[in-house]
Amino acid sequence: QVQLVESGGGLVQPGGSLRLSCTASGSIFSINAMGWYRQAPGKERELVAVITSGGSTNYLDSVKGRFTISRDNAKNTVYLQMNSLKPEDTAVYYCNATIKGRFSDERPYWGQGTQVTVSS
Repeated sequence: QVQLVESGGGLVQPGGSLRLSCTASGSIFSINAMGWYRQAPGKERELVAVITSGGSTNYLDSVKGRFTISRDNAKNTVYLQMNSLKPEDTAVYYCNATIKGRFSDERPYWGQGTQVTVSS
């Protein structure tokens, strides 16, 4: 069984910073792309940032220059450093990873979600 566990959400003032972490555990053979999505109330879930196993990254236009995605392959962990946060960044943030298990085919997995609230 493979699972993703997130941490690092919370309440922050506009202009502040937060760092999200997501660690994959279980019977893992390999991890391909890892990424972060977010979903605000009444809106569809959107891709915020993604990083490949080779380290290539891609970002939602509205977070470019403010958010940085990184990963530690030895720890099966992906991070999202969020700086200069704005109220419109408020959402539930979900970790996503494409994982091949030791006894299963490659497929996407999701974390449970962590709330990020940007408010004064």
